[in-house]
Amino acid sequence: MKNEKLTQDEYDALAEVARGIKGERVSACVGRNTKRLAGLKLFSVAKNGRLSLTDKGQQALFLRRCIVSMRALAADPGVQLDADVANFLGKKAHISASADGAGFTLTDKGRESLADIERQGL
Repeated sequence: MKNEKLTQDEYDALAEVARGIKGERVSACVGRNTKRLAGLKLFSVAKNGRLSLTDKGQQALFLRRCIVSMRALAADPGVQLDADVANFLGKKAHISASADGAGFTLTDKGRESLADIERQGL
């Protein structure tokens, strides 16, 4: 993703659109970020003005959840992960089941990826 570094506010807007906009008006958060996120093809705007999340937007939110989960796991190995995130990170060998079987631990590959993510400032 070239120059597509998103702010926390933009991620919040993505999450809000993913949950679904209720009513006629969008929130201030979504309103502030619509132009940029639609330009990056993370939102699609229908002719009637309704916003929806694109596949690229869903992928951005999922990757954000994975990064947040890896950071949480690095800080506290006992943290519970969502099933889809744990499955994805397990397939990519970033996490492995802990020795006691109660949770997950970050692998060397996961720590390297997390360090690279921190270096990039994501």
